[in-house]
Amino acid sequence: MTGTRLVVGAAIVEGGRLLAAQRSGPPALRGGWEFPGGKVDPGEDERAALVRECVEELGVQVVLGPRVGGDWPLDNGYRMHVWFATVVAGVPRPLEHLALRWLEPHELYDVPWLPADLPVVAAIEKLLPSRDA
Repeated sequence: MTGTRLVVGAAIVEGGRLLAAQRSGPPALRGGWEFPGGKVDPGEDERAALVRECVEELGVQVVLGPRVGGDWPLDNGYRMHVWFATVVAGVPRPLEHLALRWLEPHELYDVPWLPADLPVVAAIEKLLPSRDA
């Protein structure tokens, strides 16, 4: 897709809970919740970029699982790819975010997700195990 920039995001799941990260900036997005991740550098493999971003933003090593959906459209010609991820070393810390929160399946909408992330949350919701049983 020429003319587009790629952003990658991690749907980090542990014990059936999903990790959400609260943005610190830019001002228009500050306070909104998102999937950890970021822009893919020119010539960088997108999966490698996501692993790098998790180290930079959360201080953790992750292993990526299956991708969630296809291209998720963002503003300004950007598109996002999201993968399920598992933390294999470290404990997530908000190194570049205001806060982190582990969300149980019934809490997925308890935070104000950024609008572009909401369809991804809905897709993930269908794949998380329910604790109602």
